[in-house]
Amino acid sequence: MKIRVTLQELLDERDLSQHQLSKLTDIPQPAINLMCLNKTVRFPLDRLAKICEVLECEITDILKLEKEPSE
Repeated sequence: MKIRVTLQELLDERDLSQHQLSKLTDIPQPAINLMCLNKTVRFPLDRLAKICEVLECEITDILKLEKEPSE
């Protein structure tokens, strides 16, 4: 199983840019970019909570648990 970050999809649905989310949450834009690219290695809970608050969504709207294909 792996966790996939779907933040960029949420931003697209809400017609928000990473820069706009950065301003609304006070989270540095490069950190948001890493989240959107699914390349972040740690996801501070305070940032996750702030994103959920601003986007009016649940954690499960941002983080998806997916099965990895069998090799």
